[in-house]
Amino acid sequence: MHNIRLNSILDNDFYKITMQNAVVKLFPSSIVKYEFINRGKHQFPEGFDVALRETVNKMAELKLTKDEKKFMAKTCPYIDLPYLDFLEGYHYDPSEVKIVQTGSDLSVTVEGLWYRTILWEVPLLALISELHYEMNHMERDSNEVVMSKTLEKADALGNLGVNFAEFGTRRRHSYKVQNLVMEALTQKKDSTFIGSSNVHFAMKYGVKPIGTHAHEWFMFHAAEYGFKMANELALEHWVDVYRGDLGVALSDTYTTDVFFQQFDKKFAKLFDGVRHDSGDPLEFADKTIAHYQKHGINPLFKYIIFSDALNLEKVEEITNYCRGKIGISFGIGTNLTNDVGLKPMNIVMKLIGVQAPNQEWIPTVKLSDEHGKYTGDPKMIELAKEFLRIND
Repeated sequence: MHNIRLNSILDNDFYKITMQNAVVKLFPSSIVKYEFINRGKHQFPEGFDVALRETVNKMAELKLTKDEKKFMAKTCPYIDLPYLDFLEGYHYDPSEVKIVQTGSDLSVTVEGLWYRTILWEVPLLALISELHYEMNHMERDSNEVVMSKTLEKADALGNLGVNFAEFGTRRRHSYKVQNLVMEALTQKKDSTFIGSSNVHFAMKYGVKPIGTHAHEWFMFHAAEYGFKMANELALEHWVDVYRGDLGVALSDTYTTDVFFQQFDKKFAKLFDGVRHDSGDPLEFADKTIAHYQKHGINPLFKYIIFSDALNLEKVEEITNYCRGKIGISFGIGTNLTNDVGLKPMNIVMKLIGVQAPNQEWIPTVKLSDEHGKYTGDPKMIELAKEFLRIND
């Protein structure tokens, strides 16, 4: 029997909440499928599936508390009350999750209405990570070491003078470690720490929940409307729901070059900035700066959130390169919540299909700016590249 469980329905990334709000409004009848991808080829011990199933079943008991609802209403005025009422009545449905273990291989799929299943991905990954360390009896650094490492990083980032947020829920070592990290980050009054992607911890520590949308938002639009229209319609729909709030656009789902062809003057002015999540960050900065200048926009009034596998060295290099050219901010994940003397897991969960009205599944793909890191159906990847004229 394992005591691992989620403590709050808000123990999730904020962009899942913001996307769920948009999905409830715009795509209430869409059905989708997600799949767990074990990038790091991790071996799972016998009985892992049973332990995971147990924790997943417990998630049905979670519900939004009155205090959590108040926090959301006060902190996120752009999320309207009908959605918060919906979230108050929402329960995880464990029957949407299929878990199968064959030897040391683990298969996890989620299928159902998009507005319901969208919340599973992040907690599932966090639970898989935490169970993996516990069931393999792997000893982590002590609480004191975790805290002091985190404080050192916060000092270094403070000395660089850059704003940063904690983005580490999905591959955290454990709930306890993320809690220690948040405790350390919120200790200092003069820190450049600005918030967390985790809504539960943002509430617990009185900081801002941070996030807008994820790749799945664009991947869904490609399956629904075609690759050519994906970026433009995804951004247009985002603006329809949020009217200028939550203005950071994710740029690399179908490569940044394609994105910038569609991120025209209207979007460039309307969105506060863009998020970098794959490929060379300095090259991306140059492209973004040039794009704003081309549209007569001063890049210093806009910003880039960097969020791709960051550590202190990377942050310093990016800061030195971008300073004085464009606004910058950093979302640091695994390097904060899983720097505990063990190897962090390399696991993801991706949207893999959208059901068409005739019940057929349309496979989804993500291209990103890392050549060779494309994910999804190989035929669809080739089709996307052909449609979008991507040669690599």
